[in-house]
Order: sequence, then C-alpha cells, then structure tokens
Amino acid sequence: MQLHSIETFCNRYVGFVRITDETGASGWGQVSTYNADIASTVLHRQVAPWSLGVEIADLDGHLDLITEREHKFPGSYLCRALAGLDTAIWDLRGKQVGKPVASLLGGSPGPIRAYASSMQRHITPEQEAERFKALRDTQGFDAFKFRVGAEVGRNRDEWPGRSEAIVPTVRKALGDGVDLMADANSCFTPQRAIEIGYLMQDHGMVHYEEPCPYWELEQTKQVTEALDIDVTGGEQDCDLTIWRRMIDMRAVDIVQPDICYLGGVCRTLRVAQMAEAAGLPVTPHCANLSLVTLFTMHLLRALPNAGKYLEFSIEGRDYYPWQEGLFLEDPYGIVEGKAEVSDRPGWGVEPHPEWLARSSYAVSRLD
Repeated sequence: MQLHSIETFCNRYVGFVRITDETGASGWGQVSTYNADIASTVLHRQVAPWSLGVEIADLDGHLDLITEREHKFPGSYLCRALAGLDTAIWDLRGKQVGKPVASLLGGSPGPIRAYASSMQRHITPEQEAERFKALRDTQGFDAFKFRVGAEVGRNRDEWPGRSEAIVPTVRKALGDGVDLMADANSCFTPQRAIEIGYLMQDHGMVHYEEPCPYWELEQTKQVTEALDIDVTGGEQDCDLTIWRRMIDMRAVDIVQPDICYLGGVCRTLRVAQMAEAAGLPVTPHCANLSLVTLFTMHLLRALPNAGKYLEFSIEGRDYYPWQEGLFLEDPYGIVEGKAEVSDRPGWGVEPHPEWLARSSYAVSRLD
C-alpha cells in the first residue's frame, strides 16, 4: 500500500482523517478528540511526510519509523496524530477485503456488553442514581460507572461528602443485580484512595479507576495491593515504556489504554499483548461517542484478554454538543445493554457529509 493523499476534516473537538492509496481506494480514521485541530496539524506536519509514497506493508513498523524520525517530539500530540493514520489504514484494509476490522484482528462482528459511563460530577448522587435507573429500564444496562472525588483534585471532593454519599445511594437505588464502578480521575492520595476503596468494597463494587495521580505508579500500586476491588488505569498513557513498567510492576489489576490517545490500534495491540502475558484483562478507555468507541468495539471483539465491558458514554447533546451529527448512520445503538459490531467492511461507518462541509479542511498529497 502506498498513500497518495492524507486529508483532515476537523474542528476543535473532532478530526476525521481520509487516506487514499495509489489505486484510488480510501479509508476513514480519526485523530484523538479534544484539540483535534492541533492533532490534525501535527498529522500533516510530522506524520504525512514519512507516510506518503512509501510502501506500508508493516503498519506497526511504520508507526515506529515515524516516532524514530520524530524522536525530538515524543508525547501525546504525536500519538494523537498517529491514531488518525493508523485507524484510517485499518478501515482501508477492511474495505479492500470486504471484512470488518474486528475480523482482520482475529475476532468477529457481534454484540458486546457495555457499561453506562457517566462523565458528570456536578449532579447529585440522587440525580445520578435516577439516570442509571432509567438507562437500566429502557436500554437494559446492567453495569454503571460514576465519578468520585474531583478531577485531579488533590484529595478534594467535588463538594464535601459527595464521594461518601454516591456509593451507597447508587447501590441502594439499583440493588445488587448490577455491576458498579467508579472513576476518581487522579484525585486521591493513597491513604484517601484506600478509604474510599473500602467503602466501595463494602457496597460490592467491582472497578476503581485511576484512584491516584496517574503518573505516580507507585501510589496506584499501594492502592492495588491494599484493596480486593479491581484497581484500573492507563487511559492517559501513550509511552510504551511506561506501559511496560506499569504492567511489570502490576500497578493495576486491569489496563485501560485509549486507542486514540495511544496512537492507534497497532500500538494498543502491543499493550494488550503485554497485559495478556502478565495475565491482565484489557478494558479500554473510550469516553465519548466519536469514532473511538467504535474502534474499541472492534478491538474488544478480537482480544483474547478482553475485559468484561465496553465503556459507553451516556452523555448526549447537553454535555457534548460536538458529538451531534458526526455520522451518516449512528453506529451506537444499545439493545439489552449491548452494543453491536456490524459485519460491514472496515469500521462500517461514514462521516456525515454535512459535518464534513462545516469542518476545517487540509490535505497532504504525494505531489
């Protein structure tokens, strides 16, 4: 495969990528959400020059080549841009052979259990419980995640007592027949994280995400060793050497790479393989309804060490207005608590032409 053009269609929040090869065939991908306009610029400036007109047979090796050529710029933005190239190539490959990406990865189309993931901290525990009950009754969700602490809160809560209140409130409202999870978003010191973890254990919760500042792996490991509940993390990490260290030291019980933050499917597969060798499951982070959740659905249908759930954001237009109108057909229906990976080739979805027409456009061409 040789790429003759790389196009981006972006705004501040979302950036779609279209690649076209020497035959005129094309595929769609996405740079990471949030400051997607910056990631799109990085794609054209620092990824496209190494990718146009060269033979890309080994995509994994090609991504390494780019990071080596751009060795003075390690970090998040290069990875966020790489995700656009990687995911577009996977789509093109799937379309070329008439198979969904899940099948290319060794899996298959079909259903996948989802958990309802709340992104909100400003609502009361009672309001959160009512939202979850409605989702259980209308869409069949049987697993839910809410927020504790304040985001990178230095041990502060969103307001005093909220974390202590929301755990029993949600459990009482939903009963014992559902799985409950919580995300602290790097809020707590180990001591405070363990206190909240004991409260979660007392109420039968199963998943405790990013309890301490994510870059302090030793702090997270203290929490993991102190609790019986699964401690999870990794969504922010894009450096594979940090991933090796995290897994080798068993800082967490479940790893949570984000395909778009990490640099695409290939690099996420490497993390999943490290985790598999260590006996750890993978429950990726995908906290919005851009393409990242669809990428994750295909991946989870193929991983031998896939976790129990797909993260599925329950936030719509009021919270994420930029999610509206992204796709020609919505790929995200939930039936009986499950999402569905279709058998359409590639990712099985196309960006909406009206959204593309409103976006900022740029192109890098071989000529």
